[in-house]
Amino acid sequence: MSIDAEARSLTETTESRRSPARRALLIAASMLGGFVLLLLVGEFVPGEAGSIARAMAREAISPQTAAVAIAVIGLNVHFGFTGLLNMGQAGFMLLGAYGFTISLIEGVPLVGAVLIGLLVAAIFGLVLGIPTLKLRGDYLAIVTISAAEIIRYVGRSALLTDVTGAAQGLQGKRYRDPFTELSFFGDGEASIFFLDYQMTGVNGWWVRFVAWSLVALCVLLVFLLARSPWGRLLRGIREDEFAIMSLGKNAFAVKMQALLIGGMLGALGGMVYVLPASVQPDSMGRAMTFFAWTALLLGGAATIFGPVLGSILFFTVRIFIKGTADVVVPSAIMNSQQTEQFSWIVVGVALMLLVIFRPQGILGDKRELRFNV
Repeated sequence: MSIDAEARSLTETTESRRSPARRALLIAASMLGGFVLLLLVGEFVPGEAGSIARAMAREAISPQTAAVAIAVIGLNVHFGFTGLLNMGQAGFMLLGAYGFTISLIEGVPLVGAVLIGLLVAAIFGLVLGIPTLKLRGDYLAIVTISAAEIIRYVGRSALLTDVTGAAQGLQGKRYRDPFTELSFFGDGEASIFFLDYQMTGVNGWWVRFVAWSLVALCVLLVFLLARSPWGRLLRGIREDEFAIMSLGKNAFAVKMQALLIGGMLGALGGMVYVLPASVQPDSMGRAMTFFAWTALLLGGAATIFGPVLGSILFFTVRIFIKGTADVVVPSAIMNSQQTEQFSWIVVGVALMLLVIFRPQGILGDKRELRFNV
């Protein structure tokens, strides 16, 4: 090989190594630019357009959106990178929320409560994974959604009213103080454009700062894992498990590791979800799992930023549809409650069209859809 050919090969190799980082920076910058555009429209455009933009911006940075994004990142580890059809991510979220909040109510320090929530989810993952990870994908989906429903029904059982609050749940004021007391933002109210929240309030800037910082840490964690030899092993199992086993690798152990990591991320999302609200078992039921799947398919499976982008778009686009329908459609034809239902219908139809015409999602790659499930 000539010197010029070697130089070209080295340059191509270097560029290929840099391209994922460049693409990640471009996606992050685009997402930030879209949010800034929403802020500008909401601040300076009068009338209904500005009102809709303000509602979308508030929804985009809400703690619940961040919590769902964390859970979707965990689901991406399951399905996007490993090919596990987990239809019970809400079960991990609910267990994390229960372990976290009950520990705080019983006087456990905040860090200990977080660790207990993660540990409970890990134990659930072990109990769920040992007998089921050898099943085919469709059977695994049935088992996981059933397990999540069992968790929800146990949580709302009247026999556990003193522990879980049963169907009424656990009020946030019973467990939130150890978290809010850690705030270094101070008291009072702070405004960024029209986004005016209390610095350390129940649903203020402190919980938003923590929630989106955790999203950033989870994205970084998955980015590092995906680029590691372990991440490449996950992709190999997803595409051809038997080929990986023929190389002497323990595919079952690797799938168990992915199930535990993704489940603990789901539990972390459940903890964040209940910080500004309360623990309601029905709020993390089947619908939450389907929200997570919708966000994952929208953003793109087996991508780094896809879960975050999909989660933001899932909630903000619904606000846009509802706000636009309220303005365009006369109330005699469709009232406010009906436009809420209409927004969910449009989101569902959009998801079906997305799966048909762009199954890889917005940021995904068709080459990442070769699943052995």
